[in-house]
Amino acid sequence: MHTKPIRLHIATLGCSKNIFDSERLGAALSDRYDLSHSTELATADVVILNTCGFIDRAKRESVEAILQYAEAKQQGLIQRLYVVGCLVARDKATLQAELPEVDGFFTQAEYDKLILELQGNLRSYLLGERKRIGYPHHAYLKISEGCNRKCSFCAIPLMRGSHTSRPIEEIVKEAQRLVSQGVKEISLIAQDLTYYGIDLYGKRRIADLLDRLAVIEGIGWIRLHYAYPAGFPQEILPIIRDASPICKYLDMPLQHISDSILRRMRRGLSRAKTEALLDTIRETVPGIALRSTFIVGFPGETEADFAELLDFLEKYRLERVGAFLYSHEEGTAAYHYADDIPARIKRQRYHQLMALQQRISYEWNQKLVGRTLRVLIDERQSDVAIARTEYDAVEVDNLVYVSDSAQRLSVGDFAYIRVVDATEYDLWAEPI
Repeated sequence: MHTKPIRLHIATLGCSKNIFDSERLGAALSDRYDLSHSTELATADVVILNTCGFIDRAKRESVEAILQYAEAKQQGLIQRLYVVGCLVARDKATLQAELPEVDGFFTQAEYDKLILELQGNLRSYLLGERKRIGYPHHAYLKISEGCNRKCSFCAIPLMRGSHTSRPIEEIVKEAQRLVSQGVKEISLIAQDLTYYGIDLYGKRRIADLLDRLAVIEGIGWIRLHYAYPAGFPQEILPIIRDASPICKYLDMPLQHISDSILRRMRRGLSRAKTEALLDTIRETVPGIALRSTFIVGFPGETEADFAELLDFLEKYRLERVGAFLYSHEEGTAAYHYADDIPARIKRQRYHQLMALQQRISYEWNQKLVGRTLRVLIDERQSDVAIARTEYDAVEVDNLVYVSDSAQRLSVGDFAYIRVVDATEYDLWAEPI
């Protein structure tokens, strides 16, 4: 007799670090279960919901997803429900008290216990094996966990703990394994990528890591995410400039530029130092695309502070920018400040900032018209190939739509294209 396989679905909310964690859980459980794994909600016999707890909006989304699955369980659509991740790390006791229909809550530090409860392969998890989701030619590679920074607005240290680097040899072996599986682009992720190595080696070793990764045979692109500006290791800049696999792209959240707000945020640097760093980056790596994020409506942010932020964006014209409305998070140092900016003003400032950035992005994209660029093909839709340049990270940045009625371009391949048109956030191109 054959028994029906038990269906297990892992639903992942939040950032790339959560995706990485879910991929490790998937690998440990895939031998025993019929696994489905995505960022979408779906029913199965067993569901693992990996939650986000970063800001209020993310927490609400996670709670709504828990309630949706809890109702599905009551209706008999699923048999067991486990909730894991950052929201659990923030408030496990409250969740357990208020959601008895959930079969178990597990923080990141307790994933081994979840695997044992589900009779999975703990050895696979401890070896770092992953069941990847998303594009087969792209992979996230986490080089460290946690953060030692003391930013007043941030709850990440409460959820992820202190900074812990992975050994260089371990990261290189994983990168080699990913490339052998057909991965063309590796996105290096961490809460604080530029702090890498201090806990293991007594000094920053991100430059050494990049040197080792850049010579892996067959690697296409290496992309850097979440570089902290204070104490930035400038020795990596010549490597970004000269090592062909490393994208001329740097994701460095600045959060604000007003000195008074930076001090209240506990960011550890001033506007002058920030601008000096950006000048050095652009002088050393010509043509680099800089991505950053900013918080609007931080406690005490005056109209003058916000105007200074807009002035900075107009002056430095960062290629990629995102923004968040300040979220008053319990347990953070900023929680002791009065959340004194009305929600209406926060939204106004957000829209004003993003309208400015939309114009900057449009003008930057227009300069690409007529240029030849190397792209990575992510998808195909009929006669159009959907791609990205080295200036564009997966899921968050611009797309390139390449007319390809001859079907010459294949998913997962690099190609050269000529840009023929551009809007604020996308390019249109033809193959060469």
